[in-house]
Amino acid sequence: MMERYNRNILIDGIGETGQARLKASKVLVIGAGGLGSPVLLYLVAAGVGTIGIIDNDTVNVTNLQRQVLYGSTDLDKSKAHTAAEKLKTINDDCHIVAHHQLFTEDNAESFISKYDFVVDCSDNFATKYLINDTCVKLSKPYSHGAVVAMHGEVMTHIPGNSCLRSVFPTQPADGELPIAAEIGILGAVAGIIGSIQATETIKYLVGMDDLLINKLLLVDGRTMEFRVMRVKPTC
Repeated sequence: MMERYNRNILIDGIGETGQARLKASKVLVIGAGGLGSPVLLYLVAAGVGTIGIIDNDTVNVTNLQRQVLYGSTDLDKSKAHTAAEKLKTINDDCHIVAHHQLFTEDNAESFISKYDFVVDCSDNFATKYLINDTCVKLSKPYSHGAVVAMHGEVMTHIPGNSCLRSVFPTQPADGELPIAAEIGILGAVAGIIGSIQATETIKYLVGMDDLLINKLLLVDGRTMEFRVMRVKPTC
């Protein structure tokens, strides 16, 4: 089976030891939409052993422009369950656990405590702050990602270092910042951000350095400028 992951194993810093770490790892992906689609595809392809998916939404026709896990025949189906079915066909060596339910204050700790790493692919501020605060409380590493229009951002939180509240201390009020439903979102940019989140996740799991720790990566898809903002740890 290791032949499947030969191109991973050849990378300096991964090798057979790193690939074995991926196989033994458990990753929770919260949100199976524009960011979650590329994240899930690349984590499954890389050979992460157990992947949990949380999403309470169903596939809508407006999703198909960017949520590349789904097609026209998936309309009105559960995103979590549909994603799990498709991911299993890509790599049946991975254990996929689908949860078609809302991520809330009542279940956040129960979910996150079971996993080694969390990937925030949610699309609303309330969920993002809940993920952040729960991960900080439980000392769990996670990847923050966000995208709107042609702009995106990524940050990796490791316990004891900066987190979402280090950059944005308080949750924005409803209507304070533009959302994709108002100003759009380019699917390819969501793909870029999700791919970076997947890369950060894999790097963490295999023990690589040079993560986006105490840094916020800002991506401008229009100008193709990538800028890193240093962030003081306050979490």
